[in-house]
Amino acid sequence: MIRKKVDTVAEALEGIQSGMTLMLGGFGLCGIPENLIKALAASSYKNFCCISANVGVDDFGLGLLFGTQKVKKMIGSYVGENQEFERQMLSAEIEVILTPMGTLAEKCRAAQMGIPAFYTPAGYGTEVAQTKEIREFNGKNHLLETAFASDFSLVKAWKGDEAGNLIFKGTARNFNPLMCGASKITVAEVEELVPVGSLDPNQIHTPGIFVDRIFQGDHYEKRIERRTVQNT
Repeated sequence: MIRKKVDTVAEALEGIQSGMTLMLGGFGLCGIPENLIKALAASSYKNFCCISANVGVDDFGLGLLFGTQKVKKMIGSYVGENQEFERQMLSAEIEVILTPMGTLAEKCRAAQMGIPAFYTPAGYGTEVAQTKEIREFNGKNHLLETAFASDFSLVKAWKGDEAGNLIFKGTARNFNPLMCGASKITVAEVEELVPVGSLDPNQIHTPGIFVDRIFQGDHYEKRIERRTVQNT
């Protein structure tokens, strides 16, 4: 029987090297691989190219990697409220490629499905279109976008089994499923890891074929980027 379980974060990240390209799941601070990010921030590795919807905040999420100068290139859609990232970007310490969010998602999905490139109208007529092939379909111009090529996908799920089957909860089912299998190696951290056969097959969102390693994380903070409450 297939077993993809590893016992430690160190085992999960085995093979990571400086200069690699990493996909990191999550949207805002929702559904991010907290344990994996913390381990990367504490490691000696650096000069990563990171692909993620956004860049976290100064002291949490991907912000930990910017705070320890681990990122050389950032590909994402939303800058958010990370002041250290803003400083590094404006001082040209890092390269930043802003990508329309739908295009970012499709570039992940294309990599997952083995599709090398696709056409999209998003970004035509803007700086995003510079140097890209343009083709007209049904009277509308489209850009040719290539699929991402990355070394590791680091994702987070609510529950998984030892074969790598994953279930996501609520809005944490965002970029995580799209990044599974979109890199050479996919590592999933889960809140609850169960034996094979414990999950209802009809409830599985991502089959284990897309996951190479899985482990149970701990001490999840599950922060909200900007908490807004109403006075009553």
